[in-house]
Amino acid sequence: MARITVVTDAWHPQVNGVVRSLENTIEEMRRMGHEIMLVTPDKFRNIPLPSYPEIRIALTRYKTVAAAIDRFQPSFVHIATEGPLGFYARRWCLSHKMPFSTSYHTRFPEYVSARLPLPQSLLYSMVRWFHNAGNVCMVATQSLETELSGRGFRNLMRWTRGIDPTLYAPRPLEEKPFGLTRPIFMQVGRVSVEKNIPAFLELDLPGSKIVIGDGPDREKLERLYPDTLFIGSKFGAELAEAYAQADVFVFPSKTDTFGNVILEALACGVPVAAYPVTGPADILGSHPEAGALDEDLRTACLRALTASRPAARTLAESFTWEAATRQFLTNVMRANGITLPAE
Repeated sequence: MARITVVTDAWHPQVNGVVRSLENTIEEMRRMGHEIMLVTPDKFRNIPLPSYPEIRIALTRYKTVAAAIDRFQPSFVHIATEGPLGFYARRWCLSHKMPFSTSYHTRFPEYVSARLPLPQSLLYSMVRWFHNAGNVCMVATQSLETELSGRGFRNLMRWTRGIDPTLYAPRPLEEKPFGLTRPIFMQVGRVSVEKNIPAFLELDLPGSKIVIGDGPDREKLERLYPDTLFIGSKFGAELAEAYAQADVFVFPSKTDTFGNVILEALACGVPVAAYPVTGPADILGSHPEAGALDEDLRTACLRALTASRPAARTLAESFTWEAATRQFLTNVMRANGITLPAE
């Protein structure tokens, strides 16, 4: 069995697709018998990111991170994020001439340029420099692989995502969930600028709209859209129960690299409406019976009302964390020149 160091600047108390993907993959790897060492912000003194307290920034030195990795003596190193810890781990691998893998989870250039007056071209140069030093860069979808390849990223390999089909499952529909009139159009995720939530809230749709989640833009959006029900963050069974009461799950983001919440909604039997962009297009593109994609989000929402709830559930069941984790392990080992025999 392998000793694997996983380095990520995205960790608790963040609630997002990066953290959930890593958590589930690490849990599966440990179940398979691998020994995992985590390098995360909670292991060091850290501070909250201004205006975004869930994101913790590790305040530590390279020598401290290097010493921790040295003590573990990993067989493989995977770097998940382009933050301070990721840069320290990258430096450690290069100085030790140790091959490593990375993963591209977040459209960092778009994320930053939405907040600061920095050109995306400069930001992409930095991100490309970071990932191209590794031997494998994992991406979740074919469309993202194609896009990044066109931007000069090398050694791209696929790492998909999974779902817990027991937790996220269909439930009996209530007549008036949350006291609202059907149809229920629901959005789940971080309430922040990059999620493009106003594109959903501005739509003229029948029934009711619900936003589940928290973030820096919640207070402002609650003021601007008083007819939408904002119910804050939900987790575990409570979140799954909420998903299952939606008639359509709306995914307005154009910047996500996958969209784990799409799988969660589908697993609960909820058809999805989204733009035809990376993530939704890869999941739903060849499964129109499970939702609708359209450049006009309102059109997608109305079409999704007639989509099949059983088809949504069936599509979600094709994504398993065991299969995704085996894909991850194959990529980590391939970064080190090890090719696993075909099963």
